[in-house]
Amino acid sequence: MSSEAPARVWYLYMLKCANGQLYTGVTTDVERRLSEHQANSVKTARFLRGKGPLQLMYQEVVGSHGDALRREIAVKKLSRSQKLQLIDRELPNPKSSRGCS
Repeated sequence: MSSEAPARVWYLYMLKCANGQLYTGVTTDVERRLSEHQANSVKTARFLRGKGPLQLMYQEVVGSHGDALRREIAVKKLSRSQKLQLIDRELPNPKSSRGCS
């Protein structure tokens, strides 16, 4: 039996604030983190306090924590229009059916 804990999968996510601003972060649980941000509690990122409602615009599986932090830095360096292009490429087609190959 291995004594190593299973590696956590990290995600990069982007939120859109009510005023249209974009926020980029990393987490191991996107839904939990979104709930924390929306709660306006001590776990809410300062940037997001009072800027709700928040909308999850993008998420991607990154892998390790280090990989997630490097990806976050790279995405934060993108222009707003480049971030919106990234979001547009990843949004699912709402009319597409699930389970099709």
